[in-house]
Amino acid sequence: MKSSFQLQWEVNKLQAGQIIKEFLKKEEISRIALTDIKFGGGKILVNGMEVNVRYMLNEGEVLTVIFPPENPSEGMAGEKIPLEILFEDQFLLVVNKPAGMSTIPSREHPTGSLANALVGYYEEIGIRATSHIVTRLDRDTSGIVLVAKHRHVHHLLSKQQQNGNVKRTYEAFAQGSLKLEKGSIEEPIGRKTDSIIEREVRSDGQYACTHYKVLKRYNEFTHVELQLMTGRTHQIRVHMSFIGHPLLGDDLYGGSRTLLRRQALHCKKIHFLHPFSGEEMNFTASLPLDMLEIGKG
Repeated sequence: MKSSFQLQWEVNKLQAGQIIKEFLKKEEISRIALTDIKFGGGKILVNGMEVNVRYMLNEGEVLTVIFPPENPSEGMAGEKIPLEILFEDQFLLVVNKPAGMSTIPSREHPTGSLANALVGYYEEIGIRATSHIVTRLDRDTSGIVLVAKHRHVHHLLSKQQQNGNVKRTYEAFAQGSLKLEKGSIEEPIGRKTDSIIEREVRSDGQYACTHYKVLKRYNEFTHVELQLMTGRTHQIRVHMSFIGHPLLGDDLYGGSRTLLRRQALHCKKIHFLHPFSGEEMNFTASLPLDMLEIGKG
C-alpha cells in the first residue's frame, strides 16, 4: 500500500513565529482532524522530526502533516467497475458517471454504485481511502461527478460548494416548447408529505433557484441548458415539472417515457478551484449516446 495522505509546507517569513496549531487552522485543518491525527495514527513533523501542535515554526523549516490511514466504509465492498476518469491527481478525481449507476449504495441497489467502483479502484492503485463524493447525481442522471481522495480534501471542496464556488451546468430535454428563450425558476422545494423520495415546490420548503436557456427546439421537446444556484434534491426535475415541462423519461415528475426510459438529464460541465493550488478547474462531458440519438430526431 502507498503511504498515507500527507500535506507539506515550507515555512516562509510571514508564517514564521506561528505555532503549528494556528498555522494549520489557517490551512483549514479542523480541530477534529487534528484530534484524529493525534490519536488515529497520524504525525506532525518538522524537518522530519515529530513535534506537537504547540511547536513554534521558523522560516525555512518544512512542516509535514501525515493523516491517519482511512479504511473503506464498513460494508462498502470494492468492485471492479470501469470508470471514465476525466481528471485525476493525488487529491481528487473528476468522473463521468453513466446513467443507471447509483452514486452510493442503497437498499434497492446495494452494489454497482460509483462508491463501490471508487473503493475498487483505490484498492487497485494502492490508496488507503474510502469514497468521498462531493457532487452527487441521481441514479438515472448522467455526467460529471467530483470526488475527493481524502476526507480533508472533501472538507475543503464541500466548503467551496457551500460558498457557491463549485458550479455545475446541465443539459436536459424538457417536454413541450418553453415560451421563453431563457429564464429563472425561483421556487422553494421540500419533501412531499406522503413520499420518502419525491420532492415538490411548497411554501415551507428550502429556497431553490434554477436558471435555464433554450439550446434547440424539437417537435415534442426542448433542449435546454441549466445552471443550479442551489443544490436541492431533484431540483431541476422538480422545477421543470412545476413550470409544466417535466423532463423526458422522468415519470416520477410527470415526464413521458416514450422517447427515453430515464430522465433526460446530464451534468455536462463543472467549474471549481483546486483546493491546494487555487487553479481554476474546468471539465466537460459530452451528452451520452441515448440523449444524442434523440437529439438527432
